Amino acid sequence: MRFILIAPPVPSQKWKEQFEKIAPEIPLTIGAMTDRPEEVVCAMVWKQKKGVLSPFKNLKLIFSMGAGVDHIMEDDSIPHHIPICRVIDPQMAFSMSNYILMAVLNHHRSFYDFQRAKQKKQWAQFEFGEKELKIGVLGTGFLGMDIATKLDALGFSVVGFSTTPKETSFPSYSGTQLDSFLSEINVLICIVPYTPKTQNLLNYSFFQKLKNPTYLINVSRGGVQVEKDILRALDEGLLNGTFLDVFEEEPLPKKSPLWDHPNIQITPHIASLTYPEQSVRQVLDCFERVEKGLPLPQQADRKRMY
Repeated sequence: MRFILIAPPVPSQKWKEQFEKIAPEIPLTIGAMTDRPEEVVCAMVWKQKKGVLSPFKNLKLIFSMGAGVDHIMEDDSIPHHIPICRVIDPQMAFSMSNYILMAVLNHHRSFYDFQRAKQKKQWAQFEFGEKELKIGVLGTGFLGMDIATKLDALGFSVVGFSTTPKETSFPSYSGTQLDSFLSEINVLICIVPYTPKTQNLLNYSFFQKLKNPTYLINVSRGGVQVEKDILRALDEGLLNGTFLDVFEEEPLPKKSPLWDHPNIQITPHIASLTYPEQSVRQVLDCFERVEKGLPLPQQADRKRMY
């Protein structure tokens, strides 16, 4: 029995250290090259190349090293009988929610206006106040529900949207009610999974449905947004600012106009952090459940693509 880990160098090294510490009895291969592919029963992957798992005919479990599974679902060479699981970690939600809180509060307290005033050595004590916010959380799954609940507890006006109805402590929309959701808000937090249905979701026609100039925070995937449409929406006042952690192309090319736009804040896809120790323990728990034929709490749904 052998586990395999296929990911970029930095996360690979961190996961390797934790795996060998927690489960030293299980042989671990780093990278896709092995002379014993028949021994591989579990693959831990992040943005693996299409078809790279094909040599492993005895795979029983594929585990995404993050909350997203789109990089696995897009590989149609993977047999459908192999369960795909993902990280569901309270610590990940803690990191994501803190990031979004930072983005919301900076906008709420006009932080960037004060930064620009500082650059001019301008004492702007009474020029910028608190903004009255109506915050919409687009995607109230595990991570989205965490930040929506925290914002609600802080006293912000919050509404949620999900594809299916959710029981929430705040008003929530679902299904065909997207237009109603968008008509209420002036801050949009996008935290949807990347699927064929959400690809290019944040486009110009979507922004036209906003009834108020809206501040966009996108922490989902770069494929969910259309960057030229974000720029157009900013120029036309449909959006009054954005805080982007994900991009159509990563790393963001130096030639991208997003870098220099005064109303766009940029971070390099760091909103949600994965904690290797807890994640490795989840992998081992999932594999034990597979062996025993038990349900998998972290299993992704192939039909919904998340």
